[in-house]
Amino acid sequence: DDEIERERVSQHLSGGCCALAAVYLLGKFYMANAGDSRAIIIRNGEIIPMSREFTPETERQRLQFLGFLRPELLGKEFTHLEFPRRIQPKELGKKMLYRDQSMNGWAYKKIEEDDLKFPLIYGEGKKARVMATIGVTRGLGDHDLKVFSSNIHIKPFLSCFPEVRVYDLTQYEHCPDDVLVLGTDGLWDVTNDKEVASVVMEVLTSYEPNDPCRYTMVAQELVVRSRGVLKERGWRLANDKLGSGDDISVFVIPLGGPGNYT
Repeated sequence: DDEIERERVSQHLSGGCCALAAVYLLGKFYMANAGDSRAIIIRNGEIIPMSREFTPETERQRLQFLGFLRPELLGKEFTHLEFPRRIQPKELGKKMLYRDQSMNGWAYKKIEEDDLKFPLIYGEGKKARVMATIGVTRGLGDHDLKVFSSNIHIKPFLSCFPEVRVYDLTQYEHCPDDVLVLGTDGLWDVTNDKEVASVVMEVLTSYEPNDPCRYTMVAQELVVRSRGVLKERGWRLANDKLGSGDDISVFVIPLGGPGNYT
């Protein structure tokens, strides 16, 4: 993240990205995730999550706590408090549900002038945004990112530190059908864990266990199915829902070789 900031000045580069890394060391996989990509292990048909997405919703309390500690980062435009919906001036003095950085549930508060500011976190699901700007709360770069038509920087709320999970391969017997799947949000936006596992099993069973190209074909199939087919109404999946409009990058890594097959 520091190197990207240096290159921003020396090479006039801007922008940012999420990061998902798998490191194999001494019989263990270390999965580091910063952003909204995802990793799962499929072992004997069982799905084992190896990461979680970092979004305004999943990191609500961390973001609100920072806004609470350093209100100057919010400018005069935003409030760190969250409300079920945007508050209207006519609702001043009335009671409405809210929650702050210390709350999991909701409580009532009397609406004050400060509560009319735009919420630090607004929207739900894939539409949730930090300061109405970005939907991912961890990653690399984005040092220049600002709220539209303002001088308020988003970077202080974006963390470059990943969450790391560990999987010990020596604790289990793995067959050639056991795999680690890494995918960007373009895959997971339209395909859930079970659907990915189903495609993995479907494609792997159509190849011999010692055929190395079987894993590449799984990754290719996952990309193709998530993109969909171009029709008159745009890219469509098999169920006629919209295909992924985002980048789709997929890695499928075998955890066991032919010698492990039983």
